[in-house]
Amino acid sequence: MFKTKLSESRTWGELNTSKFMDRHIAAIAALILISLLTSLSGIPVDHSISNAWEAFLWGLANPVISLNCLVGIVAIGLLSSMFVRGAAIAGCFVFATILGIVIHLFQLNLTGTEIAIAISIIVFGTMLMMPNQLNFLVLALVGISAGLFQGYANAKSITGVGMIPVIAYVLGITLTLFAIAMSAREIGVAMGMGEINRISPWKISLAGFAFCAIGIVFLSNSIN
Repeated sequence: MFKTKLSESRTWGELNTSKFMDRHIAAIAALILISLLTSLSGIPVDHSISNAWEAFLWGLANPVISLNCLVGIVAIGLLSSMFVRGAAIAGCFVFATILGIVIHLFQLNLTGTEIAIAISIIVFGTMLMMPNQLNFLVLALVGISAGLFQGYANAKSITGVGMIPVIAYVLGITLTLFAIAMSAREIGVAMGMGEINRISPWKISLAGFAFCAIGIVFLSNSIN
């Protein structure tokens, strides 16, 4: 009888975990769809901001409507699930994004921004397809580099605005980035990406291949 109850408890827990993961996957898929529709509809990513409320809303929206930014943070979240303290990797990406915004506001020049973002997406996609455990430090450094260029590119929207709108924009983009990264991390954890000698789930490998393809397209457009 005890074994039966224990088995039922495990089954119930696994069912809840599966539902939880499905919700995260559906949310990420919806965001990617929104990003694709935004790109196809021609909604301008570069926009003017006149007040703090607009800045906050655009901060929330920019990581979603910018496909390269969205793909990058989803990949970071998935990759961070391979480590017990992997949330620090996502945190480094977000912090580097804010630093990139600050660099742009101080009018310091980062050349080859679009090319660097595209290459980082390709690197993230390749990492997702790798069956072996990654190095924590290497992934953190790649995440920091990607975040710097992402933030620098996003800061074009708030050039020339006041301090309050800048703070509101940073707050909005930070909330969205953390929400997406942690959702993607939960998906990776539920799929067992942090297990030793893991066999990479085919869904993760497929996502990695798709990210590489997106990165190659962005790289081609940046070079031409």
